[in-house]
Amino acid sequence: MWRSLKGSAAGMDRATADYVGMLATVMNAITLQDGLERAGIPTRVQSAISMQEVAEPYIRRKAIRHLEKGRVVIFGAGCGNPFFTTDTTAALRAAEIGADVVFKATKVDGVYDKDPAKHSDAVRYESLTFLDVLSGELEVMDGTAISLCKDNSIPIVVFNLFGKGNIGRAVSGEAIGTSIVPAR
Repeated sequence: MWRSLKGSAAGMDRATADYVGMLATVMNAITLQDGLERAGIPTRVQSAISMQEVAEPYIRRKAIRHLEKGRVVIFGAGCGNPFFTTDTTAALRAAEIGADVVFKATKVDGVYDKDPAKHSDAVRYESLTFLDVLSGELEVMDGTAISLCKDNSIPIVVFNLFGKGNIGRAVSGEAIGTSIVPAR
């Protein structure tokens, strides 16, 4: 719904734009929760910005307890601070809850050597190391997110969100998109 960098590029104060973006992620989280619960999947939304009428506050131990009970937990509002991306927050929350993997569902089917929308000869990688991504300056996630996953040995799977059945394929462990892993 809202990209904070677009707002700041249009002249809005960066911190203000980031807060608007965080609020948009809570709206998306509530929408996703509704869809999952209509499908019979127990779900909780936790927000890094207090809004108790629509979401629980983010509390690490409570999130872990929900997961132990078989519930899906959706984290909204980033980490509650401006200047941190949703990718960095995903890596942070993954480390905090002891996640096995970070899934980055995006509009392309993996990580490429250059932008496939602009270059017809772009080559998709099946697998990369964290150092490959950082040293190659590949624009898949910001460096802080990659470093957090690297430091905590949390692999990342980058795949196309819009391919039919791709979310199910990714979470079931099927080879999809590009895997970013610790050094080989």
